[in-house]
Amino acid sequence: MNKKTVADVDVKGKKVLVRVDFNVPLNENKEITDDSRIIAALPTINYLLGHGAAVILLSHLGRPKGQVKEEFRLKPVAQRLQELLETKVFYLEDCIGEEVKKQANELQPGQVMLLENLRFYPEEEANDSAFASKLASLADIYVNDAFGTAHRAHASTTGIAQYLPAVSGFLLNKEIKAMDTALAGAEHPFTAIMGGSKVSDKIGVIKNLLNKVDSLLIGGGMANTFLLAQGYNMQKSFVEKDNLDWAQTLLAQEEADKIKLPVDVVVTDHLAEDAPYRVVSVDAIPENWMAVDIGPRTVAIYAEIIRQSKTVVWNGPMGVFEIDNFAAGTEGVARAIGETDCLSIVGGGDSLAAIHKLGVEEQISHISTGGGASLKMLEGSTLPGVAALLDKKTGKEIARRPIIAGNWKMHKTPLEAKENIAALRTMVSGSEAEIIIFPPFIDIPIVASEAAGSNIYWGGQNMYWRASGAFTGEISAPMLIAAGCRYVLCGHSERRQFFGDTDQEVGRKAVAAFAHGLIPMVCVGETLAQRQAEETHSVLCKQIRECLSAIDRAHAARLLIAYEPIWAIGTGVAAKAQDAQEAACYIRKQLVRMWDKDTANSIRILYGGSVKPHNIQELMACEDIDGVLVGGSSLDAATFADMANSYR
Repeated sequence: MNKKTVADVDVKGKKVLVRVDFNVPLNENKEITDDSRIIAALPTINYLLGHGAAVILLSHLGRPKGQVKEEFRLKPVAQRLQELLETKVFYLEDCIGEEVKKQANELQPGQVMLLENLRFYPEEEANDSAFASKLASLADIYVNDAFGTAHRAHASTTGIAQYLPAVSGFLLNKEIKAMDTALAGAEHPFTAIMGGSKVSDKIGVIKNLLNKVDSLLIGGGMANTFLLAQGYNMQKSFVEKDNLDWAQTLLAQEEADKIKLPVDVVVTDHLAEDAPYRVVSVDAIPENWMAVDIGPRTVAIYAEIIRQSKTVVWNGPMGVFEIDNFAAGTEGVARAIGETDCLSIVGGGDSLAAIHKLGVEEQISHISTGGGASLKMLEGSTLPGVAALLDKKTGKEIARRPIIAGNWKMHKTPLEAKENIAALRTMVSGSEAEIIIFPPFIDIPIVASEAAGSNIYWGGQNMYWRASGAFTGEISAPMLIAAGCRYVLCGHSERRQFFGDTDQEVGRKAVAAFAHGLIPMVCVGETLAQRQAEETHSVLCKQIRECLSAIDRAHAARLLIAYEPIWAIGTGVAAKAQDAQEAACYIRKQLVRMWDKDTANSIRILYGGSVKPHNIQELMACEDIDGVLVGGSSLDAATFADMANSYR
């Protein structure tokens, strides 16, 4: 877990957006029947409140499938959270919109607000950039503390992280560390227990764990497929015949002796509370009966293996746990784990239910809040919600993830754009930098289509500050948002030189960009004549103040500034690293005067002016330079990829 946590950032006086997992069970009276997920989030929430932050909580509840459904409102959660925190929790009946924005702006340090169910909007699960931008506009810092959704690439788990400095909460950090310990540093004997109905859900887990564990105990419906692969007649038992060949191949491998399957099972002729049942050997299942739980001999064998283990990971029930008569296998495994002095990690809803039912929570080392996320980690997969967070290894400020931006200017036809992005997305897939392309307006739909799902983002080269109207030939912020843009260039030197953009005009564009959910990259810089007259500082000071004075502090931390020495653009002459650093440092000092040190240290400053592969590392090594705005060198995918891949 090499990700920054909430403890690594200064949150005092900041608005902090926290993704929590409050997907708790409710009864028919909309009463919470298990508040453990709310309790698990309290350490992060209390830390933020205690350190002077205003806390805005985001969560989903149930599966409303993009529609507003009264039974999935978060009001009961807000009420329970208020009881647990012993402080007022402001509950809003929406998660975006003008009223939400107004209430968020008015939220004071030490106060907490819970927004409405994110999944009332289909844009949440679609990871819609415009939706993510609207959420991000409410705060200064983003904290992900929802391990249960970290395996999903949703707007609230990965999208927001593209707009705000993103760090882990204490719960997410604890979950990842526990799984890392089990997978990378497990003490042996190491036993994994896999249950649940489908083997297809855990193929990746089994492949990844088989060479790590000493024993792999299999139960639940998934065991039926393996038993059929061994030649047993499973009668009416649930099996996945599509995975039968895979199971047979696995059982023929050299390490197959690690796999332990049931020797006896509980069977019934139908699933019901009052259904008849009996225990039989796996080779004696009655005709038209089905296996619904592991039997007592299997429980004894599994329990003995568990008792000899130093590390145990369990995910999934051993049978149809919801019916009491078919729950003994799951309960037997839970009891054995609870009685064993080992590192034990339990995930999955039914596994947790067994733990709670037997009251052995205190004997379990770590009870995971996310079954699906746990499975993904056990597969060896990277969780999107974790990958989106800032790494501890970066030496720059929390908000200053490196940026490699390319401005195509008036180059590339749609066909050329398609070919370029198709090649680029493969080349830069491992880059840790934030990669942005500013294509001609006509190319934006092509770039959006080709870059979708990659680590490449796109923006507009310019925009008008009005949202709509009779402004022939202009592009508005809502239009760019609709095209999936996250960013917009404001005041590029060529716009100033050839189209007369003034500092006041640039400032209006920047304010309008933030108002509609875009992140503006405001360009500043001096001409050769101004530099020779030693007017660089005065020019930069004037541009910064006139362009940025109308931007409020709440938005300022997300601002991007590109220092473009005009004398170095298109001339082949680049500023020396020390000159670029000196200008960037001066800009940051002006930002401190305009807002405050924390805000200024969060703003990323880019250098733009004849950036090439041979000088990018020297420029990016400068303390106050956090990225580059590349012109001509961005037109060739391989050349641009070389620069982006400086960050791997």
